[in-house]
Amino acid sequence: MNTKSWYKPFLIWFWSLFFGGILVAFLVIWLIAKGALGYLPPLEELQNPKNTFASEVISADMQSLGRYYRYENRIGVQYSDLSPNLVNALIATEDVRFYQHTGVDFKSMFRAVLKLGRAGGGSTLTQQLAKQLWSPRANNIFERAMQKPIEWVIATKLERLYSKDEILLMYLNQFDFLYNAVGIQSASQVYFSSTPSNLKLEESALLVGMCKNPSLYNPVRHPERATKRRNVVLGQMEKYGYIDEATRDSIAALPLELHYRSVDHKQGAAPYLREYLRVMLTAKEPKESDYPEWNKQQYLLDRWQWDNNPLYGFCERDENRKADGSKYDIYQDGLKIYTTIDSRMQQYAEEAVSEHMQAQQKSFFKELQKKKNAPFSRSLTQEEIDGIMNRSMRQTDRYRNMKRAGVSTDSILNAFHTPREMQVFTYDRGMIDTILTPYDSIKWQKSYLRCGFMSMDPHTGHVKAYVGGPNFAHFQYDMTTKGRRQVGSTVKPYLYTLAMDEGMWPCDKWVYDSISIELPDGKVWMPRDTHGKHRGDTVTLTWGLKESSNWMSAYLMSLFTPEQLVKIMQSFGIQGQLDPVVSLCLGPCEVSVEEMVDAYTTFANKGIRTEPLYVTRIEDNKGNVIASFTPRTHEIISETTVYKMLYMLRAVLDHGTGVRMRFKYGVTAPMGGKTGTTNNNSDGWFMCFTPSLVSGTWVGGEDRGIHFDNMKEGQGASMALPICALYMQKVLADKDLGYSPDEQFDVPAWFDPNEGCK
Repeated sequence: MNTKSWYKPFLIWFWSLFFGGILVAFLVIWLIAKGALGYLPPLEELQNPKNTFASEVISADMQSLGRYYRYENRIGVQYSDLSPNLVNALIATEDVRFYQHTGVDFKSMFRAVLKLGRAGGGSTLTQQLAKQLWSPRANNIFERAMQKPIEWVIATKLERLYSKDEILLMYLNQFDFLYNAVGIQSASQVYFSSTPSNLKLEESALLVGMCKNPSLYNPVRHPERATKRRNVVLGQMEKYGYIDEATRDSIAALPLELHYRSVDHKQGAAPYLREYLRVMLTAKEPKESDYPEWNKQQYLLDRWQWDNNPLYGFCERDENRKADGSKYDIYQDGLKIYTTIDSRMQQYAEEAVSEHMQAQQKSFFKELQKKKNAPFSRSLTQEEIDGIMNRSMRQTDRYRNMKRAGVSTDSILNAFHTPREMQVFTYDRGMIDTILTPYDSIKWQKSYLRCGFMSMDPHTGHVKAYVGGPNFAHFQYDMTTKGRRQVGSTVKPYLYTLAMDEGMWPCDKWVYDSISIELPDGKVWMPRDTHGKHRGDTVTLTWGLKESSNWMSAYLMSLFTPEQLVKIMQSFGIQGQLDPVVSLCLGPCEVSVEEMVDAYTTFANKGIRTEPLYVTRIEDNKGNVIASFTPRTHEIISETTVYKMLYMLRAVLDHGTGVRMRFKYGVTAPMGGKTGTTNNNSDGWFMCFTPSLVSGTWVGGEDRGIHFDNMKEGQGASMALPICALYMQKVLADKDLGYSPDEQFDVPAWFDPNEGCK
C-alpha cells in the first residue's frame, strides 16, 4: 500500500480539526465574553462580588465574642492579616505560576492534559475563585465541561480588575473549610483557635491541604489522611524553595494538633449578651396593636427603647440605611459591632455564676428530696402547682405542634404522661440519657435555679460583664434584661435616698417599734420584721438600712407619700409598673437586673445616673464607622445626699446583711451595697459597688413557687451575694484590669455623717 495515498489526507484532516478546534474554542470564548453564550456576571458584579459576611461582636479588649450569620460563618480579612506561611503554602500547592499567568495558565493546562491529570488539574487560583463565586454545582461531567470556558473568561476579567494579592485574598476569604468555617478567618479560629496572621507553618499547610477537597481531608474526621495531605503541601513548599529540606522533615514529623471548637451561637463568650444585642439591633418599631392586652406594659418598655435608645432597632431605622437605600443585615453585611464588654471580666463573671450556681443547686436538690411536690415549695397548693404546670406544658413546642396537627386535648395530655427516652441537662454530667414523661421533664427543667448578673462602669456606662442565666444552651431566657422579678429590700436605698434628700441624716434616731399605716380604704398595713428583740431600743437610720429593717422602712414610709417614692424610683431609671402603695417600700415591684444596676450607679457617681452602654460603635465590612454611641446621664440627687447614702450603704457591707462579703470571701475593697429577699425566699438579690464598678445579681426559680423553704439558704445574702463576691475576687486580683482594692470613694473632708444630728 502506498503510504503517500493516505498520509496527505490524514495531515489535512488532522490540522483542519486541530485549527478548527482552536477556532471553535476561540469563538466560544468570544461569545462567552460578549455574553451571548452562558452566564457571564456583569462588570458591576465582578467589581463587587456579592459575598455574604457574618457580623462580628467584638469586646472592648478586641477579642471576638461571637458572630451573627444566616448561612455562612465568613469574616473577611485583609491581605496584611495573612501569615506568609499561608500565602507560600497556597501558591506552592495550588498555583505555583500564580504571579506569572493572567488568569489562565495554558502551560499548566497542557501539562495536565499530557500527563492525564497526574501533574495537577491545571486550574489557576483565579479560575478556582471564579468557580467559587459564580459556578453552581455541576450535576454531571458535561455541565462541568461547559462551565470551564466560562470560568476562563471570568478569570481573565478578574485579573484585569484586581491585583494578584487581592485575588489570593478573595480566594481565602471565600473558601468553605467545613463546620461553618467559611473563609480563612473562621477556619483559623475553628480548627486552631488562632488568627490567619498567627498560623504556624504546619497549621497553614493543613488548611491549604484542605483546599483540594475539604471533605476528603477533613482533619476532624480523617486525621491521618489530613496529616498526609499536610505533608504533601510541605513537600511542595520545599520543592519550590519556600522552605528547606530540614524544615520540611521536622514539620512533617509533627503529629496533627488541632484546637477544634465548633461554631454555635449557643457557645462561646457572652452568649446572653450576644442574643440580647441581636434582638436589639433587629427590633422593629413597636406598634401597640401587635401586643396583647395583657402585655401592654411590654409595649411601653419597647416604645421607650425605640424613642430613646439608638441601638434598639438599628437595622430597621430609616436613618441607618446603606448607600443603596437598603437596610443593614447583621447576618450577611459583615458588620463589626464593638461592645463595652471586657472579655476577661466576662470570663470572671461566667466563672462566678457557674461556681456558685452549681454549689447552690446541690443544696437545692437536697431540700427537694424532702418535698412531696418537688420542685415546688411546700407552701403551694396542688391546685396552684397544677396551674403552673399546665401553663408551662401549653408553652412547649411539643404541645403547640400537636395542637396544630389537630390532636385532641386528651390525647395530648396522655402523650405528656407517657414515659419515653430523652436527654436532660445536669451540671456534673452534661446531657444524660434517661426515661421520663414529657410532663416530668418540665419539672426537671424547673428544678434548676436561674440567675442574672451584670457589672458596669458607673462613670462611662460601659457594661463590662453580662450573664443572663446559668447555662445559655439550656436556659435561654435572659434574666438580666428580659426577666423582671420582685426586688425585695434592694428597693430600700431609694426610700432612704428620699429621706436624705428631704433633710434627714444617717444619725437620725428613732425608738424601734412596730408601726402601722392606715390605708385609704380604711385597712391598716403593718409589716413584719425579724428584729423584734430590739423593740424599744433607740436606733439610727444607718442601723435600719444595714439591718434591712422593715419597721424602719415603714416608719420612713409614714413620713412620705407612695407617690413620692414612685417618683424618685422612676428618676433612678425603674421603668416597670410601680403601684403607689405604702408596701412599695418593701420591694414587691418587679424590676430587671439591668435597671437595678443602672439605678445604683447614682450612688457611685456623685448623684448622676448613667444608663448602660453596650456598644460603642458599629463598622461596615470596609471598616467605615456607620454608628457611634455615647452614654446618657441623668442628675438625680445632690452630692450631699450621695455622701449620706454612701455612709449607710457601706455600713451594709462592713457591719450589716452583706458582711459575709468581708468575712467569708475576704473582699476588703471599699464598697457599698444591699441585700434583698422577697416573701417565701422566692427572689434573692445582691447589689454592690466600688468607686469604679457597679454589679448586681438575682437568683431564684423559674416560677416564684420554686424556692428554698429555709431562710438560711434562701436569703439574698446566701443565694445572690456569692456571685458578686466571687466576681469581685477575680476582678480585683487581676492587676491588668486596673481595679484597685485600695481605691477610695471621693468624699470631701468636710462631710460629717453626724453633722445633722449635732
